[in-house]
Amino acid sequence: MKQRSNFVAIFLVLFLSELLVTEAVTCSVIELFPCAGAIMSSQPPSSACCIKLREQKPCLCGYLKNPSLKQYVNSPNAQRVAKTCGVSTPSC
Repeated sequence: MKQRSNFVAIFLVLFLSELLVTEAVTCSVIELFPCAGAIMSSQPPSSACCIKLREQKPCLCGYLKNPSLKQYVNSPNAQRVAKTCGVSTPSC
């Protein structure tokens, strides 16, 4: 009986650890296309924008280091969109 409970415990640990594995984010600025309208104007971000922005959060430092993207990611409108979506601006 003790062997069976040990087996169940090991199985549960392995099963639960699989659930905690997260998918890696593929950094692609194209993924932020739903945010383009809100960043280029003063319109509020859509829910699709916020979802994509949250997904791409680990990539924001890379975008900030890219000279051709920095001006957009660091713009006041982009910061407004991020704040509205609940995404903190990273300090890289």
